[in-house]
Amino acid sequence: MAGKVFLIGAGPGDAELITLKAVKALQSADVILLDDLVNRELLQHAPQARVIEVGKRGGCKSTPQHFINRMMVALAEQGQTVVRLKGGDPFMFGRGGEEMLALRSAGIWVDVIPGISSGMAAPASIGIPVTHREYAHGVTFITGHTQEGSSPDWKALAQSGTTLVIYMGMKHLATIVSDLISAGISADMPVAAIQHGTLPQQRQVISTLGMLPMAIQQEGLTSPAIIVVGDVVRLAQSMNLQNAVADAVAIAA
Repeated sequence: MAGKVFLIGAGPGDAELITLKAVKALQSADVILLDDLVNRELLQHAPQARVIEVGKRGGCKSTPQHFINRMMVALAEQGQTVVRLKGGDPFMFGRGGEEMLALRSAGIWVDVIPGISSGMAAPASIGIPVTHREYAHGVTFITGHTQEGSSPDWKALAQSGTTLVIYMGMKHLATIVSDLISAGISADMPVAAIQHGTLPQQRQVISTLGMLPMAIQQEGLTSPAIIVVGDVVRLAQSMNLQNAVADAVAIAA
């Protein structure tokens, strides 16, 4: 009898930001296929499970996706309960959709358990709501890194009037900033970059769009980081962070 697979979102990093349903699934697991960015504290919920590292981190050597797909199918066909534990939410730039389709095509039962995405949690950790009635009527989540190397339609995104939350944008940050300004977003637009969101080692930079590359370089921020572009950044809870926006505008002037 074939087993089953749980595609689970582990949340943004803080081990307490995982759902109860996900914990219950971990407790039932025979084997866990673990992503690189998942907090290892979560493994305390599954001491009985065999853990297989299948690290996937942007810009680094990763386990091929087709190999992960085949491994999940093979383990499930052996009758095992498999947990595929992924950072954030499996369906938010996590390739969970690809894995779900691979399992379905093999006739494997799959249950998707959502997780809190870093694109919402990281801004919230410093008091930035990605939507607010007075600042932004919507939010657009977008990746700055695509498999085929193409660029998003920055002009359409600029015209949308939504908060932009950019995943995996640090590698091409200078190009992204230049493209956004060329697309019509003011160089004085408040922006935030948040590294290791929700974790004790979290760091952030608040700046203007035009000054962001310099600010990130000065602070030494690296991936993984979330970039937030929009007036909602003005709501960052620390006065020091709010003052950073004004300082960046003054420097640019």
